[in-house]
Amino acid sequence: MPKHSREFWLILLAFFTIYVVWGSTFLANAWAVRAIPPFLLAAVRFTIAGFILLGMARMVEPVRPTKKQIINCGIAGIVLFSIGNGMAVWSLQYIDSGVSALMISLQPLIVALMMWGWKKEKPTLGTWGGIALGILGTSLLIGQPAFIGDPMAMWGVASILTALIGWGIISIWIPTVDMPESIMQRTSLQMIIGGGVLFFISPLLGELDGFSIRDIDTRAFWSLAFLIFFGSICAMSAFNFLLKKVSPTKVVTNTYVNPVIAMFLGWWLNNEEMTYQSVIAAILLLGGVVFITQAKRLRWK
Repeated sequence: MPKHSREFWLILLAFFTIYVVWGSTFLANAWAVRAIPPFLLAAVRFTIAGFILLGMARMVEPVRPTKKQIINCGIAGIVLFSIGNGMAVWSLQYIDSGVSALMISLQPLIVALMMWGWKKEKPTLGTWGGIALGILGTSLLIGQPAFIGDPMAMWGVASILTALIGWGIISIWIPTVDMPESIMQRTSLQMIIGGGVLFFISPLLGELDGFSIRDIDTRAFWSLAFLIFFGSICAMSAFNFLLKKVSPTKVVTNTYVNPVIAMFLGWWLNNEEMTYQSVIAAILLLGGVVFITQAKRLRWK
Protein backbone atom coordinates (compact mmCIF):
# COMPACT_ATOMS: atom_id res chain seq x y z
CA MET A 1 0.00 0.00 0.00
CA PRO A 2 1.45 3.45 -0.93
CA LYS A 3 2.63 5.51 2.02
CA HIS A 4 0.22 8.40 1.39
CA SER A 5 -2.73 5.99 1.14
CA ARG A 6 -1.77 4.25 4.39
CA GLU A 7 -1.41 7.60 6.15
CA PHE A 8 -4.84 8.68 4.86
CA TRP A 9 -6.50 5.63 6.43
CA LEU A 10 -4.54 6.11 9.67
CA ILE A 11 -5.83 9.69 9.86
CA LEU A 12 -9.41 8.51 9.33
CA LEU A 13 -8.96 5.86 12.03
CA ALA A 14 -7.53 8.47 14.42
CA PHE A 15 -10.50 10.80 13.85
CA PHE A 16 -12.89 7.90 14.42
CA THR A 17 -11.08 7.20 17.69
CA ILE A 18 -11.25 10.73 19.11
CA TYR A 19 -14.84 11.13 17.90
CA VAL A 20 -16.46 7.81 18.84
CA VAL A 21 -14.18 6.47 21.58
CA TRP A 22 -13.97 9.73 23.52
CA GLY A 23 -17.69 10.26 22.95
CA SER A 24 -18.44 6.82 24.42
CA THR A 25 -16.32 7.33 27.55
CA PHE A 26 -19.24 9.16 29.18
CA LEU A 27 -21.40 6.05 28.95
CA ALA A 28 -18.51 3.82 30.06
CA ASN A 29 -17.97 6.01 33.14
CA ALA A 30 -21.71 5.96 33.89
CA TRP A 31 -21.74 2.14 33.78
CA ALA A 32 -18.54 1.73 35.79
CA VAL A 33 -19.53 4.18 38.53
CA ARG A 34 -22.55 2.05 39.39
CA ALA A 35 -20.20 -0.55 40.89
CA ILE A 36 -16.96 1.36 41.55
CA PRO A 37 -16.76 4.53 43.69
CA PRO A 38 -16.15 7.53 41.38
CA PHE A 39 -12.81 8.82 42.71
CA LEU A 40 -11.44 5.29 43.01
CA LEU A 41 -12.59 4.60 39.45
CA ALA A 42 -10.76 7.66 38.14
CA ALA A 43 -7.68 6.81 40.22
CA VAL A 44 -7.35 3.32 38.76
CA ARG A 45 -8.04 4.49 35.22
CA PHE A 46 -5.56 7.34 35.07
CA THR A 47 -2.76 5.72 37.07
CA ILE A 48 -2.66 2.59 34.91
CA ALA A 49 -3.10 4.52 31.66
CA GLY A 50 -0.49 7.06 32.75
CA PHE A 51 2.23 4.48 33.37
CA ILE A 52 1.53 2.78 30.03
CA LEU A 53 1.60 6.11 28.19
CA LEU A 54 4.83 7.07 29.97
CA GLY A 55 6.45 3.85 28.78
CA MET A 56 5.29 4.57 25.23
CA ALA A 57 6.56 8.15 25.45
CA ARG A 58 9.98 6.99 26.68
CA MET A 59 10.29 4.66 23.68
CA VAL A 60 9.25 7.29 21.14
CA GLU A 61 10.89 10.36 22.67
CA PRO A 62 13.39 9.27 25.38
CA VAL A 63 13.92 12.72 26.92
CA ARG A 64 13.98 13.03 30.70
CA PRO A 65 11.80 15.84 32.07
CA THR A 66 13.38 18.35 34.45
CA LYS A 67 12.37 18.66 38.10
CA LYS A 68 10.53 21.90 37.32
CA GLN A 69 8.63 20.23 34.46
CA ILE A 70 7.59 17.36 36.74
CA ILE A 71 6.32 19.82 39.38
CA ASN A 72 4.33 21.73 36.75
CA CYS A 73 2.91 18.47 35.41
CA GLY A 74 1.94 17.57 38.98
CA ILE A 75 0.04 20.81 39.50
CA ALA A 76 -1.74 20.36 36.18
CA GLY A 77 -2.46 16.70 36.90
CA ILE A 78 -4.04 17.44 40.27
CA VAL A 79 -6.36 20.08 38.81
CA LEU A 80 -7.11 18.28 35.53
CA PHE A 81 -7.50 14.72 36.77
CA SER A 82 -7.84 14.70 40.58
CA ILE A 83 -10.32 17.59 40.69
CA GLY A 84 -11.60 17.97 37.12
CA ASN A 85 -12.11 14.38 36.00
CA GLY A 86 -12.81 13.23 39.54
CA MET A 87 -15.72 15.67 39.88
CA ALA A 88 -16.97 14.89 36.36
CA VAL A 89 -17.11 11.15 37.16
CA TRP A 90 -18.69 11.86 40.56
CA SER A 91 -21.49 13.78 38.84
CA LEU A 92 -22.53 10.68 36.87
CA GLN A 93 -24.09 9.27 40.02
CA TYR A 94 -26.78 11.92 39.70
CA ILE A 95 -27.07 13.04 36.07
CA ASP A 96 -27.19 11.25 32.71
CA SER A 97 -24.03 10.70 30.69
CA GLY A 98 -25.45 12.68 27.72
CA VAL A 99 -26.22 15.68 29.91
CA SER A 100 -22.72 15.48 31.38
CA ALA A 101 -21.19 15.51 27.90
CA LEU A 102 -23.27 18.53 26.86
CA MET A 103 -22.28 20.50 29.93
CA ILE A 104 -18.61 19.66 29.43
CA SER A 105 -18.88 21.00 25.88
CA LEU A 106 -19.22 24.42 27.57
CA GLN A 107 -15.46 24.41 28.15
CA PRO A 108 -14.65 26.90 25.32
CA LEU A 109 -17.26 29.30 26.77
CA ILE A 110 -15.71 29.07 30.25
CA VAL A 111 -12.22 29.63 28.84
CA ALA A 112 -13.39 32.63 26.78
CA LEU A 113 -14.87 34.27 29.89
CA MET A 114 -11.75 33.50 31.91
CA MET A 115 -9.48 34.94 29.23
CA TRP A 116 -11.55 38.12 29.36
CA GLY A 117 -11.39 38.42 33.14
CA TRP A 118 -7.86 37.08 33.64
CA LYS A 119 -5.92 38.07 30.53
CA LYS A 120 -8.10 41.07 29.58
CA GLU A 121 -8.72 39.56 26.12
CA LYS A 122 -12.07 41.05 25.20
CA PRO A 123 -14.32 38.54 23.39
CA THR A 124 -15.01 39.13 19.71
CA LEU A 125 -18.54 39.59 18.39
CA GLY A 126 -18.61 35.91 17.35
CA THR A 127 -17.45 34.84 20.79
CA TRP A 128 -20.20 36.93 22.41
CA GLY A 129 -22.70 35.18 20.15
CA GLY A 130 -21.33 31.81 21.23
CA ILE A 131 -21.49 32.79 24.90
CA ALA A 132 -25.11 33.89 24.52
CA LEU A 133 -26.06 30.61 22.84
CA GLY A 134 -24.19 28.64 25.49
CA ILE A 135 -25.97 30.39 28.37
CA LEU A 136 -29.36 29.93 26.70
CA GLY A 137 -28.66 26.26 25.99
CA THR A 138 -27.51 25.63 29.55
CA SER A 139 -30.61 27.32 30.93
CA LEU A 140 -32.84 25.09 28.81
CA LEU A 141 -30.87 21.98 29.73
CA ILE A 142 -30.92 22.38 33.51
CA GLY A 143 -34.30 24.12 33.55
CA GLN A 144 -36.10 20.87 32.79
CA PRO A 145 -38.43 19.41 35.46
CA ALA A 146 -36.08 16.44 35.95
CA PHE A 147 -33.42 18.84 37.24
CA ILE A 148 -35.55 21.38 39.07
CA GLY A 149 -37.30 18.66 41.06
CA ASP A 150 -34.12 16.76 41.98
CA PRO A 151 -31.64 18.46 44.36
CA MET A 152 -29.04 15.73 43.77
CA ALA A 153 -29.13 16.41 40.02
CA MET A 154 -28.23 20.03 40.79
CA TRP A 155 -25.29 18.77 42.85
CA GLY A 156 -24.21 16.88 39.74
CA VAL A 157 -24.43 20.08 37.69
CA ALA A 158 -22.41 21.97 40.32
CA SER A 159 -19.79 19.21 40.23
CA ILE A 160 -19.34 19.57 36.47
CA LEU A 161 -19.14 23.36 36.74
CA THR A 162 -16.35 22.90 39.30
CA ALA A 163 -14.54 20.63 36.87
CA LEU A 164 -14.97 23.15 34.05
CA ILE A 165 -13.53 25.97 36.13
CA GLY A 166 -10.52 23.82 37.07
CA TRP A 167 -9.91 22.77 33.48
CA GLY A 168 -10.28 26.37 32.35
CA ILE A 169 -7.71 27.68 34.82
CA ILE A 170 -5.17 25.03 33.86
CA SER A 171 -5.73 25.46 30.10
CA ILE A 172 -4.81 29.14 30.48
CA TRP A 173 -1.93 28.46 32.89
CA ILE A 174 -0.21 25.59 31.01
CA PRO A 175 1.04 27.66 28.02
CA THR A 176 2.82 30.02 30.44
CA VAL A 177 4.91 27.39 32.28
CA ASP A 178 7.72 24.98 31.46
CA MET A 179 6.32 21.62 30.36
CA PRO A 180 7.87 18.61 28.56
CA GLU A 181 7.79 19.15 24.79
CA SER A 182 6.25 15.72 24.25
CA ILE A 183 2.47 15.97 24.70
CA MET A 184 2.35 12.23 25.45
CA GLN A 185 5.02 12.57 28.15
CA ARG A 186 3.37 15.54 29.85
CA THR A 187 -0.05 13.86 29.70
CA SER A 188 1.29 10.63 31.19
CA LEU A 189 2.96 12.46 34.07
CA GLN A 190 -0.22 14.44 34.72
CA MET A 191 -2.27 11.21 34.74
CA ILE A 192 0.12 9.42 37.10
CA ILE A 193 0.30 12.28 39.61
CA GLY A 194 -3.41 13.10 39.34
CA GLY A 195 -4.31 9.42 39.69
CA GLY A 196 -2.02 9.05 42.68
CA VAL A 197 -3.73 11.96 44.46
CA LEU A 198 -7.11 10.38 43.71
CA PHE A 199 -5.97 7.25 45.55
CA PHE A 200 -5.61 9.45 48.67
CA ILE A 201 -8.87 11.33 48.10
CA SER A 202 -10.98 8.19 47.68
CA PRO A 203 -10.51 6.71 51.19
CA LEU A 204 -10.70 10.17 52.80
CA LEU A 205 -14.20 10.48 51.35
CA GLY A 206 -15.13 7.08 52.73
CA GLU A 207 -15.41 5.44 49.31
CA LEU A 208 -13.70 2.25 50.51
CA ASP A 209 -16.12 1.74 53.40
CA GLY A 210 -18.08 -1.36 52.52
CA PHE A 211 -16.59 -1.55 49.01
CA SER A 212 -15.28 -4.89 47.76
CA ILE A 213 -13.68 -5.89 44.47
CA ARG A 214 -16.34 -8.60 44.31
CA ASP A 215 -18.89 -5.79 43.89
CA ILE A 216 -17.48 -5.05 40.43
CA ASP A 217 -19.76 -6.75 37.93
CA THR A 218 -18.83 -7.73 34.38
CA ARG A 219 -20.13 -4.55 32.77
CA ALA A 220 -18.28 -2.31 35.23
CA PHE A 221 -15.04 -4.29 34.74
CA TRP A 222 -15.14 -4.05 30.95
CA SER A 223 -16.16 -0.38 31.14
CA LEU A 224 -13.05 0.32 33.25
CA ALA A 225 -10.88 -1.66 30.84
CA PHE A 226 -12.36 0.32 27.93
CA LEU A 227 -11.65 3.61 29.71
CA ILE A 228 -8.03 2.64 30.37
CA PHE A 229 -7.01 1.17 27.03
CA PHE A 230 -9.32 2.88 24.55
CA GLY A 231 -10.52 6.04 26.31
CA SER A 232 -7.07 7.01 27.60
CA ILE A 233 -4.27 5.21 25.73
CA CYS A 234 -5.69 4.76 22.20
CA ALA A 235 -7.58 8.06 22.11
CA MET A 236 -4.63 10.03 23.49
CA SER A 237 -2.26 8.39 20.98
CA ALA A 238 -4.69 9.18 18.16
CA PHE A 239 -4.96 12.78 19.37
CA ASN A 240 -1.16 13.16 19.39
CA PHE A 241 -0.91 11.59 15.93
CA LEU A 242 -3.49 14.00 14.50
CA LEU A 243 -1.77 17.04 15.99
CA LYS A 244 1.30 16.11 13.94
CA LYS A 245 -0.58 15.34 10.73
CA VAL A 246 -3.47 17.80 10.39
CA SER A 247 -4.44 21.32 11.42
CA PRO A 248 -5.30 21.74 15.15
CA THR A 249 -8.57 23.42 14.13
CA LYS A 250 -9.62 20.11 12.56
CA VAL A 251 -8.49 18.07 15.55
CA VAL A 252 -10.61 20.06 18.02
CA THR A 253 -13.76 19.30 16.02
CA ASN A 254 -14.14 16.43 18.49
CA THR A 255 -15.55 19.14 20.80
CA TYR A 256 -18.63 19.24 18.56
CA VAL A 257 -18.93 15.51 17.91
CA ASN A 258 -18.28 13.93 21.34
CA PRO A 259 -21.47 15.30 23.01
CA VAL A 260 -23.62 14.09 20.11
CA ILE A 261 -22.11 10.60 20.34
CA ALA A 262 -22.54 10.61 24.13
CA MET A 263 -26.20 11.70 23.95
CA PHE A 264 -27.04 9.09 21.32
CA LEU A 265 -25.31 6.24 23.18
CA GLY A 266 -26.87 7.26 26.49
CA TRP A 267 -30.35 7.23 24.90
CA TRP A 268 -29.73 4.00 22.94
CA LEU A 269 -27.86 1.86 25.47
CA ASN A 270 -28.61 3.39 28.86
CA ASN A 271 -32.30 4.34 28.58
CA GLU A 272 -31.51 8.01 29.15
CA GLU A 273 -34.35 10.39 28.39
CA MET A 274 -33.93 12.63 25.36
CA THR A 275 -36.59 15.33 25.46
CA TYR A 276 -37.28 17.96 22.81
CA GLN A 277 -36.00 20.54 25.26
CA SER A 278 -32.70 18.69 25.71
CA VAL A 279 -32.29 18.37 21.92
CA ILE A 280 -32.84 22.12 21.46
CA ALA A 281 -30.43 22.79 24.32
CA ALA A 282 -27.85 20.56 22.63
CA ILE A 283 -28.19 22.45 19.34
CA LEU A 284 -27.77 25.79 21.12
CA LEU A 285 -24.81 24.60 23.20
CA LEU A 286 -22.94 23.08 20.27
CA GLY A 287 -23.79 26.10 18.13
CA GLY A 288 -22.22 28.26 20.81
CA VAL A 289 -19.08 26.11 20.81
CA VAL A 290 -18.82 26.46 17.02
CA PHE A 291 -19.23 30.25 17.25
CA ILE A 292 -16.51 30.57 19.90
CA THR A 293 -13.96 28.27 18.29
CA GLN A 294 -14.46 29.76 14.84
CA ALA A 295 -14.18 33.28 16.26
CA LYS A 296 -10.85 32.32 17.86
CA ARG A 297 -9.67 30.81 14.60
CA LEU A 298 -10.42 34.00 12.68
CA ARG A 299 -8.71 36.14 15.29
CA TRP A 300 -5.58 33.94 15.28
CA LYS A 301 -5.32 34.38 11.52
